[in-house]
Amino acid sequence: MVDHVLVPVDNSAQSMNALEFACTEFADATITALHVLDPGDFYGATGIEGGAMANYEEIQKHHENRAEELLEQARTRADDYDVEIETDHVIGSISRSIVDYADEHGVDLIAIGSHGRTGASRILLGSVAEKVARRSPVPVTIVR
Repeated sequence: MVDHVLVPVDNSAQSMNALEFACTEFADATITALHVLDPGDFYGATGIEGGAMANYEEIQKHHENRAEELLEQARTRADDYDVEIETDHVIGSISRSIVDYADEHGVDLIAIGSHGRTGASRILLGSVAEKVARRSPVPVTIVR
């Protein structure tokens, strides 16, 4: 029996498809939408503009605000299915953070969106969904 479903969300249609899947298939379970902030996105900034160093705290705060906007969108989408969800965000490596979160929070299933990359782009870019499926301590459903 699936009591807790984790749905990683980003700014993609595929992640919203995964959320919709969770809301329709596991409406009675606890559903947690998780957004992972990759520190490379805010610490990997050039840091130099007009000779001044970037304010990393401001950049991180901007990304955290964006995460909250994405999670609010997820709550709104779940409301369309009359499902109340929990939301959370963490900072770290995306695939590792998803797997660790599932392990630490009693998750029974991960429903994750696939970006549908094939061929060379998949080899070069990798797939978060594939990494999560390989490393996850719980079953993973990849939704297109």
